[in-house]
Amino acid sequence: MKSHTIIIAALATSLAACTPKTETKQDKDINTLTFNKEQAAAMAAIACNEAKADYTALAKAINEGMDAGLTVSQTKEALSQLYAYTGFPRSLNALGTLQKVIADREAKGLKTEIGEEASPLPGNYDALAQGTEVQTQLSGQPFNYAFCPAEDYYLKAHLFGDIFARDNLTFADRELITVSALSGLENVMPQLIAHVRGALNMGLTEAQLRDIAEALKANGLQSEASRTEAAIAMVVDGQDKPYSTSVWPLGEPNTAYAQYFIGNSHLAILDPTSGLCNVSFEPGCRNNWHVHHGAVQMLICVSGRGWYQEWGKEPVELKPGVVVAVPEGVKHWHGAAADSWMQHLTYHANVQPGNSNEWLEPVDDEWYGKLK
Repeated sequence: MKSHTIIIAALATSLAACTPKTETKQDKDINTLTFNKEQAAAMAAIACNEAKADYTALAKAINEGMDAGLTVSQTKEALSQLYAYTGFPRSLNALGTLQKVIADREAKGLKTEIGEEASPLPGNYDALAQGTEVQTQLSGQPFNYAFCPAEDYYLKAHLFGDIFARDNLTFADRELITVSALSGLENVMPQLIAHVRGALNMGLTEAQLRDIAEALKANGLQSEASRTEAAIAMVVDGQDKPYSTSVWPLGEPNTAYAQYFIGNSHLAILDPTSGLCNVSFEPGCRNNWHVHHGAVQMLICVSGRGWYQEWGKEPVELKPGVVVAVPEGVKHWHGAAADSWMQHLTYHANVQPGNSNEWLEPVDDEWYGKLK
């Protein structure tokens, strides 16, 4: 245990040494979000793009956050904290991005507020005791990871002790950051759900949680917003909501063709020259029966599960890797399963002059409802 204490102390000293500290600040409500709505939206995008290691989008989000009044201290603290959730490489690269943004803003004469740094820790500070108390509040009950005592110690003494003890962010601020970052990672839904629950315990309101998803959508992070919404639905609404696990871009809402679809779809144009697109169908979404005249439509399922059917034939299940060549002039439809997102790439082959699409009647609800 002595070696653990030395490691944790070194980590804490390193984190604290990032910036000079000011005198102790007045007590503030650690369970209240300190960001206004615009700042919270920017911070959600900052945390999510840090997790995705998208440093171009991260720089844009940092600039927008600083334009909205986020300080260097708040942003630096958020990116430092995230090493505990996304790893040192992403955190360090993100801090490097922050440094470049600050230098660029200074060169352009843009306002960059430094902000207050964390207060010095009291002389009788006990990382393990502090972290145990914080983790209990977040979890809603005592939590002990008996399977791996070392990990349990790191969680308590370092993450919820040393890091959460730094008061330039509140507990509510930190949970908004954590939820946003976990939304940007694949296959961590149990942790995302736990932190949605923890965010409520740390003072975030349901509305503020839902605002995270809206902020991610506004920044083009559709799949990530879908995960956030699914976690919130489970914790707040008691609903098991399907969500997208795809790495393919969802693109924009497919409004131009919405009249020919039941449910919501999204369109991402991948190659304007060839017409290659990625079409994303939300659970239950499908297009109307239709016919392609003068062209063969190619469908390549890349994510989720759905259906393709030609008139008079049995439906074909679409799963990643399934390729369908839709014959010219054949009436058909395609879409997602009722309980899953589905994405397929599509383009046209053997295109003839005067080619066109003929849109027909919707797929019968009763028939679609029988598909499993």
